[in-house]
Amino acid sequence: MSAAQVLTAAQMRAAEQALFDAGTSVSDLMEIAAGGAAEWIRRIAAGRAVTVLCGPGNNGGDGYVIARRLRAAGNAVTVIAPLAPATDAAEEACRRWGGPVAQAADGAPGDVFVDCLFGSGLARPLSEAHAALLRELATRHRYRVAVDLPSGVATDTGAVLNEGLPAFDLTLALGAWKLAHWSLPGRALMGQMRLVPIGIAEVAGAAQLIGRPRIAAPAADSHKYRRGLLAMVTGAMPGASLLAAASAQHAGAGYVKLLADQADPRTPPDVVTDTAPLAEALADRRIAAVLAGPGLGRDDAARARLCAVLEHSPALVLDADALMLLGPEMLARKVPILATPHDGELDALCRSFGVAGDTRRDRALALAATSGMVVLAKGPDSIVAAPDGRLVLGTPAPSWLSVAGTGDVLAGIAASRMATGADPFTAAAQALWLHAEAARRARAAFTPSQLAERVQEALAACL
Repeated sequence: MSAAQVLTAAQMRAAEQALFDAGTSVSDLMEIAAGGAAEWIRRIAAGRAVTVLCGPGNNGGDGYVIARRLRAAGNAVTVIAPLAPATDAAEEACRRWGGPVAQAADGAPGDVFVDCLFGSGLARPLSEAHAALLRELATRHRYRVAVDLPSGVATDTGAVLNEGLPAFDLTLALGAWKLAHWSLPGRALMGQMRLVPIGIAEVAGAAQLIGRPRIAAPAADSHKYRRGLLAMVTGAMPGASLLAAASAQHAGAGYVKLLADQADPRTPPDVVTDTAPLAEALADRRIAAVLAGPGLGRDDAARARLCAVLEHSPALVLDADALMLLGPEMLARKVPILATPHDGELDALCRSFGVAGDTRRDRALALAATSGMVVLAKGPDSIVAAPDGRLVLGTPAPSWLSVAGTGDVLAGIAASRMATGADPFTAAAQALWLHAEAARRARAAFTPSQLAERVQEALAACL
């Protein structure tokens, strides 16, 4: 099993069914999954008392197995189950537990609380009684562990289905990551996350987590054009293009050039400005990729510049203002395009292209399929959607990225990676990782310029 795959509830059920079809019983698989979770909890508890909250389904069955394993390891264990087991496997696990089962908290002692009330597959809110019990037990314990998912978090969206649900210190994903593990707002309740393997095979079409990319240093005979000439189309607010250019220079491209109506005195000496008419400047066949959008503006002049870019560029990253100007009729020419919208721009693009979806993941996939663009929907839980349905998810990045200008830095990184020869989907995934790593290295309260300076260090970590 790949530790990077991220499954929907339906994909997880099918993957488990494949194990059952191969001869593993539900009870045996429960012993494997819950046994792995119990070992994590045993180490955390370090001999302290544990309270396990069990639900009626197989997640509750996991709880009974965990309780039995912890008791055998010498921990004092209290089991609370507001509902009786409702599956054969959960009933068997409860029988094997063999100890007392309380229906209410009743002052339950313990230092570590384990939530096994409801796991993956949940799509409706907890009853008020169950939500109140969950809150009460979480409040009474110093350390909180959720098994598979915190109860009350929707598996496929990360939606928090009840108000006031507790936050956990650790979430143990059973068998595979679920979409909720990497989707806000639910992800914010999960604390640290660890994966407990149970033998799930690779699932065709599953989403993947973005990991550290492998990036090669330039070949021994490289020169600036072989490494990639990146052209950036400036507009009414050139400062955004300068931020993008700074990050692009540190992300691998051999040559970064600004295509502008006039030179900006703030432009550093190591960035070339070409003030030729835009169509003429774009005719340079050495250009490997073009970035348009940061600081472009939204007036008629900006629209004309965007049309020229779409007509003449070999490969494109579209960001910011370009996304607000873009319409389906402008994509008549088929070239590799990466769009990098934030949520507001994503919504505007979906309206323009006539697509919809219940979640931003659905909207990004629908937009990619309709437009033919790769869509990097950026934010605190960024995703990359390809026209063929591939999906990758960004892992959590420092929240200090929530400052103006960091999107320009991301666009510059992505465009730089495309200029080096990466396809839009690969470039987007690489850019997200490099962007987050640069933020980690920049530490707290950085400026966009400081973030751009750290891109070089992030790239070096991938060599």
